[in-house]
Amino acid sequence: MNNDVVIYQSSDGLVKMEAIVDASNETIWATQKAMAELFGVNVSGISRHLVNVFSSGELDEKSNLQKMQIANSDKPVAFYSLDVIISVGYRVNSIRATAFRQWATSVLKQYMLKGYAVNQNAVSEQKYEDLKRALGLLENVFGQNLIMAEQQAKELFAVVKDYTYALDTLDAYDYQSLEISDTTLHEKFRATYESAMDAIQSLKEKFKESQLFGVEKDKSFHSSIGQIYQTWDGQELYPSVEEKAAMLLYLVVKNHSFVDGNKRIAATLFLWFLQNNGILYRPDGTKRIADGTLVALTLMIAESRMDEMDILVKVVVNLINRKQ
Repeated sequence: MNNDVVIYQSSDGLVKMEAIVDASNETIWATQKAMAELFGVNVSGISRHLVNVFSSGELDEKSNLQKMQIANSDKPVAFYSLDVIISVGYRVNSIRATAFRQWATSVLKQYMLKGYAVNQNAVSEQKYEDLKRALGLLENVFGQNLIMAEQQAKELFAVVKDYTYALDTLDAYDYQSLEISDTTLHEKFRATYESAMDAIQSLKEKFKESQLFGVEKDKSFHSSIGQIYQTWDGQELYPSVEEKAAMLLYLVVKNHSFVDGNKRIAATLFLWFLQNNGILYRPDGTKRIADGTLVALTLMIAESRMDEMDILVKVVVNLINRKQ
């Protein structure tokens, strides 16, 4: 083990973190005091977040805490693993913690891109560019300085991680060789403006939402329903159920058609559309899109630029159809 190791340093060089490297277990260990200095908060704040990390079951305390004897201390001192440090970093609300999150995201991005680049010659350039754009979206979300729960952060990472598994499907998509079994061309259900508004009203009544929930600001929602069935030269622009569902999610989030509840309405209609078309669940009974992943996708769409629509639709479609 090696003491006094800097695992993170701020851009101005003033913030560093001392830790003990544990190469055999591929982790590092740091004290509450070291974390407090890293994130620019007091020790009591770190202690409070640690309680939440362990009590929620997010991490196992026994395997992520070690007590070690150090110089000038008459009793063992608690050290916490790298997983704990990262979890706390995504919970703390401070300028330094925000900088840490941005740094951590950039490290993940570089790791994924470099790892993927190893086999870049074996795949299409378009697939590589799609992956970079998806990772860029993740970085944009964290760049908004949003303070989000650790689970939300994990789901965002999971979306991009899952997307890498979908690259083979994207390759088929790029070369127009996508098999019929990969998407659902037969529609059991066709959404209409009236049926969608009924679904929104049911949501409002079930959860006793505010009077402004689901109140239309303009006619854009009516256009959104029509757009998913848009055709060109007699051919549908979104021929599969999955593509229509992805576009419905995207349009309702981005068009801000309602005074209140746009994201919740978008997520609900996405599930409603899949359910009515009989593809919300896999044959084994599990959801094709986990609840947390849907939250993450909705957030990514909300923070995305308009020119990123195509890549987001690809992400959603391929996550719906992921076979593993």
